[in-house]
Amino acid sequence: MNRKKYENELRKLQIELVKLQAWVKETKAKIVIIFEGRDAAGKGGVIRRITERVSSRVFRIVALPTPTEREKSQMYLQRYISQFPAGGEIVLFDRSWYNRAMVEKVMGFCTEEESQEFLVHCPKYEAALVRSQIILIKYFFDVSRKDQEKRFLKRINDPLRQWKLSSMDLESYRRWWDYTKVIDKMMAATDTEFAPWYIVKADNKEEARLNCISHLLSIIPYEEIPFETPKLPKIKKKDEDTPDKPLFTNYIPEIYK
Repeated sequence: MNRKKYENELRKLQIELVKLQAWVKETKAKIVIIFEGRDAAGKGGVIRRITERVSSRVFRIVALPTPTEREKSQMYLQRYISQFPAGGEIVLFDRSWYNRAMVEKVMGFCTEEESQEFLVHCPKYEAALVRSQIILIKYFFDVSRKDQEKRFLKRINDPLRQWKLSSMDLESYRRWWDYTKVIDKMMAATDTEFAPWYIVKADNKEEARLNCISHLLSIIPYEEIPFETPKLPKIKKKDEDTPDKPLFTNYIPEIYK
């Protein structure tokens, strides 16, 4: 797909996302979208394209950092529950409670017993979310070893991407097969009829973004809310003591013209 076609298709989808936003606000719908996948699979890229033309008051991104000592002492799901949407909100989780089944399991941040307990109880937890009228959508971005390696090398060699690279990323790359094993177990335990996993082929980033957004729009039963075109009002008449231009003069240098 050439760049022009990609941009045109993305614009069409983003217009539909604006319509989805109006429907969510009107109906007070509650939507949770989970984005999981291997490191460098493109989750952040699709989240940016979903949110760049809509309101952050409706589309809210949640990317939780490493839990604090206090959070570690709480019920595991507690810090995720606190991020759930109210009516009229869409929450996009850039990684989620599935950390327990993947990164925590592979890196030894939780015990085998804790990981198994999560897999047993997670479907029950998600069933409760769906019963509470939350629309729950789960995406897993699947990238090949070859393309993950290319993306890591780009991060290493590009100053604009180096901030994306962490020691944890390098370790996850080393443990490719460990992740493969736990991903298979996670899918088998948590792919349910009421909250299925949707797999996004992510070797081509542009196609993955378009395919994911298109699918997202297809499974949410939104309807277009009529937009009443407003008219610009007349500018209020200037008072006699109001200057024609602001009096401040501390403009920044106009280097680029």
